[in-house]
Amino acid sequence: MVPPYRQCGLAAARMAGLIRTLKAQWRTRRAVAEIGARDMQPRPHGMPTEVIVSLTSYPGRYATLARTLNGLMRQTVRADRTILWLAHGDEATLPDEVRATGVEVRLWEDIRSYKKIIPALQAFPDAAIVTADDDVYYPADWLERLLAGTGKVRALRAHRVVMAGQVPAPYDAWERGLAAPEAGPLVFPTGVMGVYYAPGVFHHDVMDKELFRTLAPDADDVWLYWMHRRAGNHAEKLGSKGRVLEWPGSQARSLRASNLGDSGNDRAIAAMVAKFGFP
Repeated sequence: MVPPYRQCGLAAARMAGLIRTLKAQWRTRRAVAEIGARDMQPRPHGMPTEVIVSLTSYPGRYATLARTLNGLMRQTVRADRTILWLAHGDEATLPDEVRATGVEVRLWEDIRSYKKIIPALQAFPDAAIVTADDDVYYPADWLERLLAGTGKVRALRAHRVVMAGQVPAPYDAWERGLAAPEAGPLVFPTGVMGVYYAPGVFHHDVMDKELFRTLAPDADDVWLYWMHRRAGNHAEKLGSKGRVLEWPGSQARSLRASNLGDSGNDRAIAAMVAKFGFP
């Protein structure tokens, strides 16, 4: 028999879980309604180069993908292209509601999360690439805010690398979710809310498939940070700290949770330091 004090604790935990679920459902309904109510004529972006919004997905995320794409396609400023990169074969089960968003679908070999940027860098070497994730809500001014910065690498969400001597401290010790604008070599962009990359911002090794598969197979944020730093560039964190709304049900297979939960980022960071040193 469960003691009364434990029964109370279990009941409180269930109630807290129910409240979290109801709040997530309410935020989701509000976000979907907001996207659907957008009635705007997007303005030209005004950038001197072509602007490509680039993301990837896989069948496990298809149930909520149209929500993300509708948010990306209905922005206050217009990208020249918004491209969804899929692994060969994954297009066969792509829902009609995803195709109806107007996104451009292209196929690439399955290099997992790297599909959101590596094929775009190869196909559009002179363009600015703005990466996005496939499982979150993007407000109407998302792209406009990213394009309004001045840095060669710009992010709406970023951490600050904390050093332990000449190498980074463990990832969990970094200053997470910077609350104010900041620019510098220790600003570490996180891809969840999108990152702007100017043309030519990366070291030429960025395209080396064997290297990133060996050193950082599940940590593209780590790889891309090293690649822009090795080219002598640093990142700019834009704006204040904002809430990230992930679509409920989209996180059953979360690479981000895996990297946090089993030190996947730390393994990638250690491998990058061993190969290249800290830039």
